[in-house]
Amino acid sequence: MKVHGLLLLDKPRGLSSNAALQQARRLLDADKGGHGGTLDPMADGLLPVMFGEACKLAESALEGDKAYEAVLRLGQVTTTDDTEGEIVSTARVDFTEAQLDAVLARFRGRIVQVPPVYCALKVAGKALYRYARDGNPVQAAPRQVVIHELQLLGRQAGDEPGLSLRVACSKGTYIRSLARDIGEALGCGAHLSALRRTVVGRFSVRSAVALDTLAGMPAAERHRQLVGLEALVSDWPSIVLPEAAAAQFCQGQALLVATGSTTAAAGPAHIDAEPTPKIAVHCGGRLIGLGRSTPSTESTCVLAPVRIIVS
Repeated sequence: MKVHGLLLLDKPRGLSSNAALQQARRLLDADKGGHGGTLDPMADGLLPVMFGEACKLAESALEGDKAYEAVLRLGQVTTTDDTEGEIVSTARVDFTEAQLDAVLARFRGRIVQVPPVYCALKVAGKALYRYARDGNPVQAAPRQVVIHELQLLGRQAGDEPGLSLRVACSKGTYIRSLARDIGEALGCGAHLSALRRTVVGRFSVRSAVALDTLAGMPAAERHRQLVGLEALVSDWPSIVLPEAAAAQFCQGQALLVATGSTTAAAGPAHIDAEPTPKIAVHCGGRLIGLGRSTPSTESTCVLAPVRIIVS
């Protein structure tokens, strides 16, 4: 039996995202799999894992903001901006609550950050971490990101001073860079010592399952943990095609369809007159593909295939 769907996995700390994916794939006996939004081995939390045709929906279904709970170790700067790297400098931690509040305020909203030199971002076709491991670290260009929420959860004193933060941010934000930059702004330096991802797009870690829990389930129960293909596109504009039109669509042919109000999966075959970059295309109660529409005349538009779903 082919396996198609999204598994919300609560990845444990110490395991790479790919290793977690492979364990889940074996448990579900799935042929094809991928994961959305890599979590470093030091991090835990929500890792969306796609199987089968769900891989074709990943980019669109998982786009959106993310949220994390992060712990910053103050007074130490490392080569990797987290606990995996070597400590390159230390400093005394000495700031007031008012100074901390002022610094955190600076990092809310639209900010510019430089990705860590140890990350999977590519420059000239090569991942930054490979340059760094070769002894030739390359600094990526600064990028704009948005920090929607930056909330102080707690402050630790003593021999290992730190901050616990809740962060809600736009896609592409590096929490290691945020930790590094907050530490620099506080005048003591910092690195990321723990990270838990709690939200990816519209999915929450509260709905996720741990690997050991998954392993202890009967096979049928494991498969019930999957989010189905239709559920992944439930909030998209959608169209239902008759069988003849669906056959053309699945052969890669664009269709001329009547415009009208956006419909649910059970509605008639018409869509908005405005350009629509992503449309869920159904036939016979089944998701058959993803499309985009372009206005043609006042009453028609062209529905072009983007992805064909074979399940």
